[in-house]
Amino acid sequence: MLIKTTPLGGSAVIELQLLEDDRGFFARAFARDDFAEAGLEPTIENCNISFNHRRGTLRGLHFQSEPHAEAKTIRCVRGAIYDVIVDLRPESPTYLRHFGTELSADNRLAMYVPENFAHGYLTLTDDTETMYQVSANHAPAAEGGLRWDDPALDIDWPVEVELVSAKDARWPLLSVESALDR
Repeated sequence: MLIKTTPLGGSAVIELQLLEDDRGFFARAFARDDFAEAGLEPTIENCNISFNHRRGTLRGLHFQSEPHAEAKTIRCVRGAIYDVIVDLRPESPTYLRHFGTELSADNRLAMYVPENFAHGYLTLTDDTETMYQVSANHAPAAEGGLRWDDPALDIDWPVEVELVSAKDARWPLLSVESALDR
């Protein structure tokens, strides 16, 4: 696998290196030592699957606050998504900046989301499925979120958002003072 850093320090896009023959291909999607060498959190506490029926479904932007912050690696295994991360580290030079890229079953890319980043995605096709590897167990008391349509973030989603959970629609608009204090 190739681990390519993004403009937001500590995050990465992971590209598979396919070993192909007449049968198809083999590729390593995760290697603890490679992650650690690249400065990425190699711990996996759980693995989750998310399925979405409709194009235009938005999930996020979610995060967990300290001491339950989590790193995630997201891969789209069916269909396509536009995956977005937001840097929530106040000391970072890229604080509140975002990065987005398409992850799809066809391009086989994955997004590595470091601790103290918000994460969300928008489905680009019907019947989309994603798989997450997560470094920490879910802690409901540490859960937080940012509004997907917050003008302060100015995220240019590539297709119209048609379906958002009530919970995700209720996150307050961003206030620099309170982004991580929820």
